[in-house]
Amino acid sequence: MKKFFSTSLGPVQTGIALLIMRLGIGALMLTHGWPKLMRLIEGGEIVFRDPLGIGVVTSLIFTTLAEFVGSIFIMLGIATRMVSAALIFTMAVAVFMVHANDPFARKELGLIYMLVYIVLLITGSGKYSIDRLVRK
Repeated sequence: MKKFFSTSLGPVQTGIALLIMRLGIGALMLTHGWPKLMRLIEGGEIVFRDPLGIGVVTSLIFTTLAEFVGSIFIMLGIATRMVSAALIFTMAVAVFMVHANDPFARKELGLIYMLVYIVLLITGSGKYSIDRLVRK
């Protein structure tokens, strides 16, 4: 019972928890990035919001890079803090600009993603990552 309520984590537990979080959040975000990547590849008329005033295509490219390529980097643990910062920015734009007038339920998923990316920004990728191999 003591172990069940323990709040201390060893390095192996922390590393495994961060790995599970990175793989899970990366896989989930890929489901948002993949359709955007397909939209870019297929071409044709691109319908996408431009909340920053940088152009529809540029907005779609940056969002796709963050959501698709960034998710792969997060899953592998490559440049995790830098990629997390880009994804925090992407989620902040989605929540506070694109969906600003929508009900909270529409913003909730973006806020959850943002919270996980904030944790990864603070903690880094952990023991089981390419970042750790590079640091050695």
